Amino acid sequence: MKAGRGAVALLAAAALAAAGTLALWERALLPAREAAAPAVFQVPRGASLSAIARDLEAAGIVRSARAFAWLARLRGHAERLHAGEYDLSPAWSSREILGRIVAGRVKTYDVVLPEGLRVEEVAARLAEARLVDAEAFVAFTRDPASAQALGVEGPTLEGYLFPETYSLPRGLAVREVAAVMVGQFLAVWREIEPAARTRGMDMRQVATLAAIVEKETAIPDERALIAGVFHNRLRLGMRLESDPTTIYGIPDFDGNLRRTHLEDARNPYNTYKIEGLPPGPIANAGAESLRAVAEPAETDYLFFVSRNDGTHVFSRSFSEHAANVGRYQAKKRSAPR
Repeated sequence: MKAGRGAVALLAAAALAAAGTLALWERALLPAREAAAPAVFQVPRGASLSAIARDLEAAGIVRSARAFAWLARLRGHAERLHAGEYDLSPAWSSREILGRIVAGRVKTYDVVLPEGLRVEEVAARLAEARLVDAEAFVAFTRDPASAQALGVEGPTLEGYLFPETYSLPRGLAVREVAAVMVGQFLAVWREIEPAARTRGMDMRQVATLAAIVEKETAIPDERALIAGVFHNRLRLGMRLESDPTTIYGIPDFDGNLRRTHLEDARNPYNTYKIEGLPPGPIANAGAESLRAVAEPAETDYLFFVSRNDGTHVFSRSFSEHAANVGRYQAKKRSAPR
């Protein structure tokens, strides 16, 4: 009986010790502070669980590195911590902090890419948000292997970086960032491909003409009409005669389009001299311009000219167009500067 009582006592003592240890661990997993705003914490690529736990404790985000690491191993998450930036608060428990890192709920940054930007302009905006190195991004987009790998037609990604407001984490490779944008383009392309194929247009031709439409007008109601004009001109063998294409092919363009530029046959983008579409897209068009090219307005217009207020006036004959040019260009020249 005495031996039995001793064993019971030992078991009771062990249970009490275990309960005490568990209580210590539970206390160590509580928030490091009662109230605190989230702060940015970086989980480096390839960092071990122990290193991440130590950094969290050093930053004052968790109470105990040992307790955090123990919890991660207990839950089978030791190899499932995602690299990246996180907004983490010392007012959160270690369980919540671990859950966010395991789920990869990284901090993201918004970048607005409006319609009509060129590759260099896209790169500049991404670099401003510290999402990519601009030079590295441009170099990637100009590598023919990039277009092939991402499933688009042509030697570059110009025309395929879809305009959108993106929320992206820092630390992505330039390929990953570009792939997100190209993926958005491909989603729209899949919608309009049947209509484009019916018109005998492939992906690159649609992207090229859509970019011209995008640069010619910012008025939603005009896109399909301008696309219709260009389709008519292409069908009749007329040159497109688009200022934006010509400008794209001018190195270090200073903003002043001169007659010598329009007469320069060496510029492969000079649609005043070349027939048909230019070699490729001159910008990155949005969904509405892409759809306008696949499904243009049915019209017999062949010309349009700016009213100098963002809108255009359309005409069917050259004589009518010449009169409109004289009217609106004269008005532009007489306007106060």
